[in-house]
Amino acid sequence: MKIKIAIADDNSFLIRMIQEKLSFFPDLNVKIIAMNGEDLLDKLDDNHNLDLILMDIEMPILDGIVTTEKVKQKYPHIKIIMLTVFDNDEHIFNAIKAGADGYLLKEVNAQDLYNGIQETVNGGAAMTPSIAMKTLKLLRNPIDIENVSEKESILLTPRETEVLEQLSKGLSYHLTADNLILSTGTVRKHIENIYKKLQVHNKLEAVQKAQRNNLI
Repeated sequence: MKIKIAIADDNSFLIRMIQEKLSFFPDLNVKIIAMNGEDLLDKLDDNHNLDLILMDIEMPILDGIVTTEKVKQKYPHIKIIMLTVFDNDEHIFNAIKAGADGYLLKEVNAQDLYNGIQETVNGGAAMTPSIAMKTLKLLRNPIDIENVSEKESILLTPRETEVLEQLSKGLSYHLTADNLILSTGTVRKHIENIYKKLQVHNKLEAVQKAQRNNLI
């Protein structure tokens, strides 16, 4: 029985590289090649008689994590291995949450890729050792998981942090400007940036979210 595979990646050079690795094994059969998540979902509508998808994470239009979630909802029988260049903590956590069955780095050699595919199709979970270590760390520290995506994306400048600290004390824009020797206009600009970064709409939300993420 041949294992029927789809490859989803927006880099045609990497697709060829993966195909080359798979070509050593006669029991693997690449049925679908897609350049992004949307392309993959369209092709699965026509043919979802597949065993496994090798899924890139960072793709345009629809990334690998959102696509994994959609595939798992629609076709739970299809196994998914994330194939990525980076062992980024946030990606690993989000991919597992989305339902990925395995997570390998693209530099994996042909034999290890084949073993990973076999293992995953048979109900296991293929993981590059460095990723397995990170996954264990994430599972041991569930508190870190809660805010991993928020912390990664919220990087306030020292000046923005100072402005936020003043606001958290209940000071007005005017007093904040006086205390930090800035113009009121500059303070407003900083606050605008803070709201954007924290994805909030008012002072209270900004202060609460910053405190939750240990920013102030």
